[in-house]
Amino acid sequence: MADVYSEYQLKHVINASGKMTILGVSKVPEVAIDAQRFGDTHFFEIADLVDQTGAFIAKQLGAEGAVVVNSASAGIAEAIAGLIGHGERYHAYHPFDTRYQKREIVMPKGHNVDYGAPEEVMIELGGGHLVEAGYANMCTPEHVDMMITDQTVAVLYVKSHHAVQKSMLTIKEALDVAHAHQLPLILDAAAEEDLKQYVDMGVDIVIFSGAKALEGPASGLVFGKKQYIDWLKLQSVGIGRAMKIGKENILGFTAALTHYLEVGSESGEDMKKRLTPFVDALNDLPHIHVTAVQDSAGREIYRAALSVDEDSPKNAKQITTELKSGDPAIYTREYRANEGIIEFDIRAVDQAEMDAITSRLQEILGEK
Repeated sequence: MADVYSEYQLKHVINASGKMTILGVSKVPEVAIDAQRFGDTHFFEIADLVDQTGAFIAKQLGAEGAVVVNSASAGIAEAIAGLIGHGERYHAYHPFDTRYQKREIVMPKGHNVDYGAPEEVMIELGGGHLVEAGYANMCTPEHVDMMITDQTVAVLYVKSHHAVQKSMLTIKEALDVAHAHQLPLILDAAAEEDLKQYVDMGVDIVIFSGAKALEGPASGLVFGKKQYIDWLKLQSVGIGRAMKIGKENILGFTAALTHYLEVGSESGEDMKKRLTPFVDALNDLPHIHVTAVQDSAGREIYRAALSVDEDSPKNAKQITTELKSGDPAIYTREYRANEGIIEFDIRAVDQAEMDAITSRLQEILGEK
């Protein structure tokens, strides 16, 4: 096969940013690639493929229903459209008909984040009207409760490192508020790892990215209560038509999920062991101090957090810019660069790439 990097004049990339859409998210395991290849070379009744893979996944998770969609974002939009239309085909054909007046989606203000696109865009794409509860730095069950009206169709909760963490109601508290009003809770857990815990909690609609923690091809997974999943699936003749997923990715994701449930992801302890020599090597460089830190949202993910000293000739933003401009381009987590902190996520980084990062930083920062 031709060198794709050369053929299309693409940059080589070391992904120390994490499972990010802008970098292609994850490396897909061979078992999923084999399943994709089978899908590429065979035909199916697509509706049957959607139903049967969904049933297979639901059984694995202990959920009432499941469906593979083309992304977590599509899952949000289609789930909301399904709830507004209550499974009516007329609504699927006319999703913005004003006769469907119940469209409010209540969500904590601190969860209306931009994960690459704003949450509210997906809500509006599904025909919903966002109602924010609480404040940017706080949301309690009472804040959510007071925003629910007779026009509310669901409560939406975002479990993500992007979202505000402090002074925030829990998923269980949001679920209790929603159910007290006979409303479903939609949980956007796109980059999370433990799927079954949300089934056990009784969350009505759970949305995962297929390509992040689960390491599948481009895809999304929605699972939960059967009625809501059935309503979502009807969107395939409406807005979902513009979001359809191919047969190869349905099969690839289903295989990837089975593999993930059997094998799991790299443990936090193993991650810390791999991090230790990397952190030690970085601490030999000038103008920086590096420690191992856990993911801010509490996941068992450990990263190298690099703090830039005040006497450094280059600040954190300048360093990340130079890292990305090199060959290979090195992408990091830049969320706290304005605070002088750069994080390195090593889940998709091997030892040779860690050595390359260390060497490049040495060039940028100079000898000690």
